[in-house]
Amino acid sequence: MSLRKDPKAVRTVFELVEQGSLDEAVSVASRSKDLVAQVLGEGLRHRDTSLTEALSEGANAVLHRFHRGLVVLDTAVTLGPLLGLLGTVTGMMRAFSLVGGGELAGKQAAITGGVAESLLAVCFGLGVAIAAIVPLNFLNARSERVRRQVEASATRLEMLMARKGSEAMVLDQVA
Repeated sequence: MSLRKDPKAVRTVFELVEQGSLDEAVSVASRSKDLVAQVLGEGLRHRDTSLTEALSEGANAVLHRFHRGLVVLDTAVTLGPLLGLLGTVTGMMRAFSLVGGGELAGKQAAITGGVAESLLAVCFGLGVAIAAIVPLNFLNARSERVRRQVEASATRLEMLMARKGSEAMVLDQVA
């Protein structure tokens, strides 16, 4: 998922909202590739029904795109060491089953093979987890950063719209 940033579009949307040009703000947001601007546009498009719900729905759609595939990495991080541990147990079981058979003469290679199998399984499982945890943490951090940006912008838009609504009510009372 590519994160296209266009802070100018987001600023323009806020400026247009402050000026009361809501339809123009929607137009700017819908043309932008910036995810935050798109969420703001989604909220403004549905401002008459439920601004908050529309912002929330838009944010969820954006964040869902960032979370795709993370479950696979998370599973690899969790499952790798567990499979390594399983290999360790089976390798050690094989090694100890040979020891329990009585005569050890000539069985040293088979016993050390079982120990080697268990160490290899642990090494492979840890390797999978280590290889998967770096991109998992990077992508989680990026997703969290986008979530915070969207949340802050949505809150700012809600406050602007509430202020605009209060100003309109005062103007109606004066008139």
